[in-house]
Amino acid sequence: MPDGGLHFPALVLNADFRPLSYFPLSTWTWQDAVKAVFLDRVSVLSEYEQEVRSPSFSMRLPSVIALRDFIPSVRTPAFTRFNVFLRDSFTCQYCNHRRATPELTFDHVIPRARGGRTSWENVVTACGPCNLRKGSKMPRDCNMIPRQEPRRPTSFELQERGRHFPPNYLHESWRDFLYWDSELEG
Repeated sequence: MPDGGLHFPALVLNADFRPLSYFPLSTWTWQDAVKAVFLDRVSVLSEYEQEVRSPSFSMRLPSVIALRDFIPSVRTPAFTRFNVFLRDSFTCQYCNHRRATPELTFDHVIPRARGGRTSWENVVTACGPCNLRKGSKMPRDCNMIPRQEPRRPTSFELQERGRHFPPNYLHESWRDFLYWDSELEG
């Protein structure tokens, strides 16, 4: 393929026809999707116009595939910087401004210097200026109370939150399988 197949990812749905994840959106390369089709691990629900060929075979590239076997979702999400940002909607919990990911950091509500732990219940998303302003002070001492009390989210909550942040690339064949926050026709 002239572009190396970069423009032909396949949206991967679970056996219940919901994406495995919304953020990041569950996609496979066209090579992995074709391999899964041949191994009979997926059903093809939609295809691109583009074909892949061998001397004796050709097929259209899958654009939407569904797993034949259901994969249960992870019960407890990993405590990662990205998941903290997602839980907090990529919004500084002190000034309430949404920021690009490189502009974000995380803040210990109860500073580590004062015995605060690095955990879901003590870490919030903060922009650089707010994080510097708060420093190692307690929230009440500097009048910087997080907008939401930090807590451990469920996997379902993170998936729902991810639905509010669609990726830059959405092929038209995917739209029937994604439920972004768009108004439905009535």
